[in-house]
Amino acid sequence: MAPLARFFTVWRTVTARDREIIDAVVQPEHRGPSPEFAAALKEWPGSHYWAHGDGVGRMVLIRSIAPSPKERWWLHILLFSVSFLTVWMGGALLSGADVAGPVSLRDIPNFGSQFIHWVLQLRVDVGLDFAVALMGILLAHEMGHYVAAKRYTINASPPFFLPAPPFLNVIGTFGAFIRLRSPVVDRRQLMDVGAAGPWLGFVVALFVLLIGLQRSDVINEVGPTQLVVAFGQYRIYLGDSLITQWARLWLVGEGTVVLHPLAQAGWFGVLVTMLNLLPLGQLDGGHVLYALVRERQKLVGILVWLSLIVLGFGFPFWWLWAGFTLLLGSGRIGHPTVLDRHRALPRSRFPLGWATVLLFVVTFMPVPFAL
Repeated sequence: MAPLARFFTVWRTVTARDREIIDAVVQPEHRGPSPEFAAALKEWPGSHYWAHGDGVGRMVLIRSIAPSPKERWWLHILLFSVSFLTVWMGGALLSGADVAGPVSLRDIPNFGSQFIHWVLQLRVDVGLDFAVALMGILLAHEMGHYVAAKRYTINASPPFFLPAPPFLNVIGTFGAFIRLRSPVVDRRQLMDVGAAGPWLGFVVALFVLLIGLQRSDVINEVGPTQLVVAFGQYRIYLGDSLITQWARLWLVGEGTVVLHPLAQAGWFGVLVTMLNLLPLGQLDGGHVLYALVRERQKLVGILVWLSLIVLGFGFPFWWLWAGFTLLLGSGRIGHPTVLDRHRALPRSRFPLGWATVLLFVVTFMPVPFAL
């Protein structure tokens, strides 16, 4: 701190767990910043940003004051690898492959040997494209959060991927997450970290969806929806959001579309984006909405949560998701506060925030599946 103190009129230092946070007022002659101050900031061993809207010349500086924990990279790589295999299995099943292996709950006692047997049967030409695409979407989503967190010197873990046996979850994964080990300082940080994941994941998902739709087939079949996954004698009809409907009509036109594996992965990527953007508790949508409207997020969250209960009468999955969000938020629908909840959100972040709310609207699917 000593090398920078000469550039400040006043400053306040707060220690929060493993970080030192400095809220400072920069001297008028150095607010450009001046070349001398800019050179000193390059030497600062952390992150910094101007707190526009919180007074003239205000700056926030953050640095770590504790050694970074040693990451268990072997665990992250193992979870990613196993998840890749289970997603590959899911892709193979969705492609109609006749794969023998653990397909029901009674197979759990022999799951280890059957899992290996199933892996040995995987083929490069069946399910691999689905696995690469879906894992790429999930990785993009989590890396969006991770990179944004590192931008603010937030102690964040690498992504944890959660494999799922296809007999429990047909796509072979329960998703992924990162852990934030440091508290979020203000609403700017919360906005940037919360919005980065959904946007990056959505961009990749939309790209994959558009490529997949170009490779999909149109059939003369009337079903509950116009998007269908056909595997063997089974059909899974997928719901439409505004964005998937637009993509389908633009690239394919009217008719029932049998989705190519890439389109399937893109559709699931859009679904993941939508689920994460629900404005509840610790979901990404909760982060973004709290950054926008602070405590009023709780009221919106309660209304949305009650809406999920109502939607559950038509599609029971919503009851499961409503329960999961309560569990994730330790029973809370409202978002917890940040360290400095009174610091204003910069005007530059409001377009990002409301665009993210709009992203939730265009990706929302009232009934994602119709068997």
